[in-house]
Amino acid sequence: MNDSQIVAKDARDESIFYPEFNQLKERNGKLKTLLSIGGWNFGTSRFTTMLSTFTNREKFIRSAIGLLRTHGFDGLDLFFLYPGLRGSPRRDRWNFLFLLEELLLAFRREAQLTMRPRLLLSAAVSADPHVIQKAYDVRLLGRLLDFINVLSYDLHGSWEKVTGHNSPLFSLSDDPKSSAYTMNYWRKLGAPPEKLLMGFPTYGRTFRLLKASKNELGAEAVGPASPGKYTKQAGFLAYYEVCSFVQRAKKRWIDHQYVPYAYRGKEWVGYDDDISFSYKAFFIKKEHFGGAMVWTLDLDDVRGTFCGTGPFPLVYMLNDLLLKAGGEAVATETHRRSDNMTVTPGGGLVTPTRPTLSFGKLTVASEGKTESPGEKTMTPVGHPSVTPGDMSVPPVPIQTVDRITPPRRQAVAPEKMTLLSGKRSD
Repeated sequence: MNDSQIVAKDARDESIFYPEFNQLKERNGKLKTLLSIGGWNFGTSRFTTMLSTFTNREKFIRSAIGLLRTHGFDGLDLFFLYPGLRGSPRRDRWNFLFLLEELLLAFRREAQLTMRPRLLLSAAVSADPHVIQKAYDVRLLGRLLDFINVLSYDLHGSWEKVTGHNSPLFSLSDDPKSSAYTMNYWRKLGAPPEKLLMGFPTYGRTFRLLKASKNELGAEAVGPASPGKYTKQAGFLAYYEVCSFVQRAKKRWIDHQYVPYAYRGKEWVGYDDDISFSYKAFFIKKEHFGGAMVWTLDLDDVRGTFCGTGPFPLVYMLNDLLLKAGGEAVATETHRRSDNMTVTPGGGLVTPTRPTLSFGKLTVASEGKTESPGEKTMTPVGHPSVTPGDMSVPPVPIQTVDRITPPRRQAVAPEKMTLLSGKRSD
């Protein structure tokens, strides 16, 4: 953003990357592409300046329509996670809504004048309930946006003192952070479920254990594990790097959260694989949410070189399961493209079968031992107890809304806020 106008970040964007990206439509005529602005490193100051006056917002909107149409995009995604927080004044919470309202109105007018399909409007939003309460009017966001990308990952990481999973499906009784909790929280506050897209990470978060012998979920940790060979970021491994790591590591499955982790010596990683993706896909369909978003395509095993299960194993699996027709439980094909040995609840290894899904009884896998509920019970929270049933979910068309006017003035005292660590990249 420059002088409240959206601009390409690099000259190569307009000459090379935008055209290459939008050429994907030649292979898929139904593909819609959106250009995203913002991110963690982007900060808040440029958003605050742009949002502060009607004139600046109008300047931004005109530049956005021009850039999107010039390069063949179908819409705009706003990656402004913290309106009213992280250095953003409290009034930005409402100014952000004014921008969305004005963008939607301008997109409609432009579509009528040009006889083109209306540009789409989406936003990336936090998964932290404290941020959600402070930064968003969820009901109004749900009316103005075509879809909402919920960043349901980075829920735990090496900034904490004990091991925790990056993106668990369900919560623990003493730790509500999970994908299911977040999605249900957005829905409870009034976001239309068909507009909510759950975030799927194609990467893991790593820890360095205090003691190699203490390697369970919740074990003491002293910072991040070693950087990946290719991503070179401490505390972080792309899925293709995880595949290399687990070849020489012990793998475990967290029964109550439906996600795996692995450890080798003092290095520990919580990650997603095709099995955990399948459970999450089942949850989305069962709960009638709108779909999934992935961070990011290039962190998957793009060429199939590392994991041995073909190109884009996670994204391929997710696409296959979410678009799958009929009522069969989605997890029954989790091993269709996976290798010959898989992790089972409790950490054992078995030959793939056709598993059945149930989110009812859950047991805890700790240090390779499976404890029965009578010995130690962990209660998942933030989700109903469900079993596989009719998986047929009718497609829900994108809805448009009438113009709304949120309150123009709201006196709110300034406040301090400590933020849950979010995705640290644009």
